[in-house]
Amino acid sequence: MAHNIFKGLGIALVTPFTQEGAVDYQALKRLIAYQLDNGADFFCILATTGETPTLTREEKGEIKRMVVDMAGDKVPILMGCGGNNTAEVVAELKTGDFSGIDGILSVCPYYNKPSQEGLYQHFKAIAAATSMPVVLYNVPGRTGVNMKAETTLRLARDCSNIVGIKEAAGSLEQVDEIIKNKPAGFDVISGDDALTFPMVACGAAGVISVIGNALPKEFSRMIRLEMNGEIESARKIHHKFTDLFNLLFVDGNPAGVKAMLSEMGMIENVLRLPLVPTRLTTMQRISECLKFRL
Repeated sequence: MAHNIFKGLGIALVTPFTQEGAVDYQALKRLIAYQLDNGADFFCILATTGETPTLTREEKGEIKRMVVDMAGDKVPILMGCGGNNTAEVVAELKTGDFSGIDGILSVCPYYNKPSQEGLYQHFKAIAAATSMPVVLYNVPGRTGVNMKAETTLRLARDCSNIVGIKEAAGSLEQVDEIIKNKPAGFDVISGDDALTFPMVACGAAGVISVIGNALPKEFSRMIRLEMNGEIESARKIHHKFTDLFNLLFVDGNPAGVKAMLSEMGMIENVLRLPLVPTRLTTMQRISECLKFRL
């Protein structure tokens, strides 16, 4: 099995927009530089938090080029490549430009709700279509289907280039079952900021983080402390984040983290429909929390 290089703090990179709704490439450059300077271990681009379904092919290509140019020689880059049409994902893997990309993140098929056997065959076909490392993405709250631990483990054992899973089912029992039985070289990565502390305690290799866009230094410090066995110090940081974790997602992702980044003066608080900014009450609570951040 290939070795997983996506460990520690991964940034689920947002896509900043101008007030007019265009991609704000200058703000994106600032974000990437800020995150590299403050503890990012890898980037996850063109996935959920990046509002990828609303981006054009040209915008996706330019974002990918910018991240590779700025970060490709510094940290690994994981790029979203998934969908609910297996043949289409396979074709993209065979014909797309993945230069400078170190691995792909592929989400469970959404809307059509496949069986566990369907999930297995879908990801087996994806793994066979590329030589790159593949990280599975299980997020039943968005896809409508939970990939069970037994299916994840079957894929980990049968497909040598499936190196990990971004697990966001919200079940520590499922996380623990995967970690307990996984083959060497396969890692579980947290897909939920609020559960990162307990997941790392169970043996997770890190997180693909939303809050890391805004507070990479603080969040990466928590992860490093915990991985070094300094549990009490890490727990204190985790508890200081609790209110922000809740506010990040109360009005949907990435509305919460974009509000946070806007409050910090990093980007405009603009999303593309069908997503809209957080409610004013949420924005005010985020502002209050940030006044007392670490």
